[in-house]
Amino acid sequence: MQTLTPVETAVHPPVAGAAAPVLPALRWDPRLYQIATLSGLLGYGVFWLDLEVQTRTAVAIIVTALVTQLVCTRLTGRGRFDPRSALISALSLCLLLRTGSLGLAMLTAAVAIASKFTLRVRDKHVFNPTNFALVAMMLATGSVWVSPGQWGSGLVFAFLLASAGGLVVNRAARADVTLAFLASWASLLVARSLWLGEPLAIPLHRLENGALVLFAFFMISDPRTTPDSRAGRLLFAALVALAAYAVQFTLFRTNGLLWSLAVCSLIVPLIDWLLPGRRYQWRSSP
Repeated sequence: MQTLTPVETAVHPPVAGAAAPVLPALRWDPRLYQIATLSGLLGYGVFWLDLEVQTRTAVAIIVTALVTQLVCTRLTGRGRFDPRSALISALSLCLLLRTGSLGLAMLTAAVAIASKFTLRVRDKHVFNPTNFALVAMMLATGSVWVSPGQWGSGLVFAFLLASAGGLVVNRAARADVTLAFLASWASLLVARSLWLGEPLAIPLHRLENGALVLFAFFMISDPRTTPDSRAGRLLFAALVALAAYAVQFTLFRTNGLLWSLAVCSLIVPLIDWLLPGRRYQWRSSP
């Protein structure tokens, strides 16, 4: 029996008793939800909360990221231009990056996107683009920093709900690494406070951090840079949490999560070799 195409079905409905044509199931690209969530947070921060996000800088970062994505796609011949991942990186930079130089902000965006095309092992990204660009620019210059504690607890909770909702709505394949990291990080903070005899309000306050939510749902969960197997992702999440704890509470350096993710990303190829799994591919809605 000939199967009708969707267009033919609309023009010539199937006769009674005939098998209905099978159409592909609608499946949303998780990146669309992430872009909407980050855009909403950025817009709210710029127009209502004055989160030190300058409109000119945000526009420059987004434009630079998209242009870099287009140029690198053309130069490397890696398929057609796709702005979605570049937008996620650009919006994340708008929320975290702080600098007094517009040129450095644009350079950071360019470094983030270019790293996706240049720093690869077995055709897989080594670093999360946003994480790599922030760490690289903080190391290379003294004029770039990260502002992690700029949101109130109410906005952080709303952002947490929206980000967690993305895991449910889109059935993201990397929810395991996000949940494993949050559980590991929270356990370490609570255990430290119990050991020091601190009130539990202290670790709870450390968890009320917008940068932590952004890190857990949009950086460490990047399916293009996390290990391929579930066991590997759980191990990776625990290692990132342990390394971040050491940076923050042993070395007493700020932005422990960013430094930890950058270093631990270097061992992802080893984890993939020891605990192999199927490589993740983005799925767009038909």
